[in-house]
Amino acid sequence: MVLVLIAGAAWLIGRDPAGALVALEVSAGAAFLFVALWRCLLILVRPAPAAEGPPPDLWPRYTVLAALHDEAEVVDQLIARLAAIDYPPDRLQGMLVLEAHDGATLAAALAAPRPDWLEIFIAPPGRPGTKPRALNCALPHATGDLLTVYDAEDQPDPGQLKEAAGRFLADAGGRLACLQAPLRIRPAPGSGPSFLDRQFAAEYANLFEVVLPGLTRLGLPFPLGGTSNHFRVDVLRGLGGWDSWNVTEDADLGFRLWRGGWRIGVIARPTWETPPGPLHDWLPQRTRWLKGYLQTWGVHTRNPGALGPRGLFALIMTLGVGLASAALYGPTLSWVLASVLVSTVSGLSPETPRLALSVLVLGAASAWLSCALGARRAGVPYGPRDMIAAPAYWSLLSLAFTQALWRLVFEPFAWDKTRHRRDIPAVHADAALDEAGSHRLSATHAATPEPVA
Repeated sequence: MVLVLIAGAAWLIGRDPAGALVALEVSAGAAFLFVALWRCLLILVRPAPAAEGPPPDLWPRYTVLAALHDEAEVVDQLIARLAAIDYPPDRLQGMLVLEAHDGATLAAALAAPRPDWLEIFIAPPGRPGTKPRALNCALPHATGDLLTVYDAEDQPDPGQLKEAAGRFLADAGGRLACLQAPLRIRPAPGSGPSFLDRQFAAEYANLFEVVLPGLTRLGLPFPLGGTSNHFRVDVLRGLGGWDSWNVTEDADLGFRLWRGGWRIGVIARPTWETPPGPLHDWLPQRTRWLKGYLQTWGVHTRNPGALGPRGLFALIMTLGVGLASAALYGPTLSWVLASVLVSTVSGLSPETPRLALSVLVLGAASAWLSCALGARRAGVPYGPRDMIAAPAYWSLLSLAFTQALWRLVFEPFAWDKTRHRRDIPAVHADAALDEAGSHRLSATHAATPEPVA
């Protein structure tokens, strides 16, 4: 299909270059105008009310996984947060999935008091060295009916598991396979949010408070977030778990579930996270995300018919539009600024074609409005100054996209690690912890902790 379009475009350019340029401009303008109108539709679609039934007499067994690597700084903080989960302890199984060579994180995890239900699982050595591979190593040992994944910096709402379990139990059709909790960004106490932090928080709010609920209401699939996904274990195993070679395994899995005939949805109780921080931390994380989106796009467009018309439309409007936007934000803004600058220096009014002006105004307005609505729902700041600064943030995505393309060619499976810093002093609930449980390991091949400097 792509080759046919390229061949047709080449033929048109050779036959009528001027006409081909006009057709390209009109087609591109119409496409971006459609994307802006689609954003407006998602803004107007209100999230569906959750169907909640009475608490069950016996809650489903739940497995909690957290794959950690080089997280000695925050592992005790994560353990304290997981210990605060409001779920019957005898129905919980938790695993901190660590790498055998990561002696510092293992030592910190062993030193921290843990609930009875939370174990340490050592993933056996192997390739690739990715989070999804570590999760796949732990999946066969999961004893829960349901399963969720958290990251090192997460602070889930204590009632999140009960909400997800209740939704699964209320699913009359039995086709609900995964629920995504909203991720909300808050800065570390004592530090004012930077430009990147504020824009990152608004971006997350737009995605998790507006876009994903809208797609769910419309009955469409979407790329999952990398944390706080709640799965039916039997479905997850039936799909073979996560793709160990995809560096955004969450995005891929959302569409693989859809291809298997399953539904995905969202819940209301959030997970709080801190932003990645300065540019030298933000850029590798965003590069990995975009590289993974490119991998996922390549996988699912090999046989787009398997997604069906609605699934393919959702793939295009999420991953496709996201990749195209990241690629074009920077060059487009540079072109607009250069045109205005040249016109100003020349004393001429810049040309304003109606279609281009409509795309620019409606596109920016829809993006601002979606971020503002998401920020209001998430309770994060987003004001006029943030709106004015947003195009600069969007342009940084083009830098990440360029780097992602390079890395996809030369290091397709390399995992760009994001450093996680402590943000709230961990408070241990001693009554809920088992002091003697710090030596429980669920893998016999655990390496002796390496000396910690």
